[in-house]
Amino acid sequence: MADLTQLLENEVFMAFASYTAIILSKMMLMSPATAFYRLTRKAFANPEDCEGFGKGENAKKYLRTDDSVERVRRAHLNDLENIVPFVGIGLLYSLSGPDLSTALLHFRLFVGARIYHTIAYLTPLPQPNRALAFFVGYGVTLSMAYRLLKTGFYL
Repeated sequence: MADLTQLLENEVFMAFASYTAIILSKMMLMSPATAFYRLTRKAFANPEDCEGFGKGENAKKYLRTDDSVERVRRAHLNDLENIVPFVGIGLLYSLSGPDLSTALLHFRLFVGARIYHTIAYLTPLPQPNRALAFFVGYGVTLSMAYRLLKTGFYL
C-alpha cells in the first residue's frame, strides 16, 4: 500500500487532483449562480423563500419557475451526473499507473468539455455545441474506465 509521500510524488495523481479541484470548484459555483438567477428574476421554489418580497397572496407570485433559473439548474444537474463518475473513475485511473501525457489528455479534455458545456448551456449556444461538449466529457470518462478494465482489474 502506498503511503502519502508516494502518492504526492505520483505526477498523474497530482495532475488528477489539480484538475479535479478545478472542475469541482466550477461545479460548486453553479449553486451561487442559481441563487443569483433566483434573486434577480424573483423566481423561488419554496414559499418561505418568497416571504422577503411580500406576504400572503402577494408573495405567491414569486413562487414560480423561470427559464433562466431552470437553465442554470439543469446545467448544475448535468455537472452532477458527469463530474461524480469522472472523480471516481479518474481516481482509480490515476492510481493505475497510466502514462502522464495520456492522463493529462484525459483530464484536460474532460475539464475543457465541462467548462464549455456550461458556457454553451448558459449562453445558450446553438446545438450541437452543448451535445458535443457532453459527449467529449462522457467519452473521456468511458475511455478511462475502459483502460482500467482492460489493464488494471482482475475480472
